[in-house]
Parts: sequence; structure tokens; C-alpha cells
Amino acid sequence: MSRIITQTPEPFLLPGTGVRWHDHAERLLTYAEPVSRVGLYVSLAIIYAWFGGMKFTDYEAQGLVPLVENSPLLSWFYALFSVRGFAAFLGFLELSIGLLIALRLASPVFSVAGGFLSAGLFVTTLSFMFSTPGVVVPELGVPAISVAPGQFLLKDIGLFAASFWVFVDSLKAAIRK
Repeated sequence: MSRIITQTPEPFLLPGTGVRWHDHAERLLTYAEPVSRVGLYVSLAIIYAWFGGMKFTDYEAQGLVPLVENSPLLSWFYALFSVRGFAAFLGFLELSIGLLIALRLASPVFSVAGGFLSAGLFVTTLSFMFSTPGVVVPELGVPAISVAPGQFLLKDIGLFAASFWVFVDSLKAAIRK
């Protein structure tokens, strides 16, 4: 009867240290994960502060017109508000969402609301991909999209994902509190 001897391979060691790479990676994650979490919350809050603040300018208000007036979801707002009035309303909403996300430092309950509202806002802006003329480059056809408004709106997929992550992360923290 023959015996097969198997040898367990040595874990990958960092040269000259005798320390497994896995241990270094775990130590790095202890610092990197909270830093990346804070970075995501802060970056979304900054984006909302910037975008929200710009909504109070005529430049930004006029830039919204082709998006809003062609949207089945939002076009009715122009019957209630002027172009500048709607932009100011949206600016207030965006500044409020940014503040709710930033208030994660005080309580995750605030950022649950902020993440949820933010995700909803980006679902709405992504709907503009289907209602705004000029998103698709006609001579190239789908999936070719224009720089503006196509690529400008496409970035909202990533912002939606970040917003939804903030919602889930904050909800998890609020529930486990």
C-alpha cells in the first residue's frame, strides 16, 4: 500500500519579514475602511453643497430647462414655479440632502434619510436619459451618447450607487445602535 504525502504550502510571506501578506492587508483594512467610508460621505456632501449652491444662479437655472421641460416626472413644476423658482427649490433640496448626509457624524438616522432622498433624486435625473432630446447621437445610434446631456447624466449611475450605499450603511448603523 502506498502513501501519498501532501505538504501544506507555506503562506505567502513578505520578503525578509516572516509576516504573512494577509496580516498586512488586514491591518491596512482596519484603517482604510473607515477612511473610505468618511471619504464617501464627505464627497457626496461636497457634491450636494456645490450643485445645490449653483442652483441659485441664473446660469444653472437655465441649464436645467431642457432636462426639466422634457421630463414627464418634473415638467409640471414649471406650471407652479418660474425657472428660477424651481431651480431655487431644487437648490434648497440638494443643500438639505447634503446636510443630512454630512450629519452622519451626529446620528446615522440623518444619513439614512439623506441617502434615501439622494438615491431617489438620482433615479429621477437618470430618467432624463430617456426623455431629454440629444442624449443619443443619432448618426451613431444607441449606445453612443452625447457629451451633454448624455455623458453628463450617465455619471448619475455612480452617484446613485454611492447614495444607495450611504442609505444602506447608515440604516445598518442605525439598526445596530
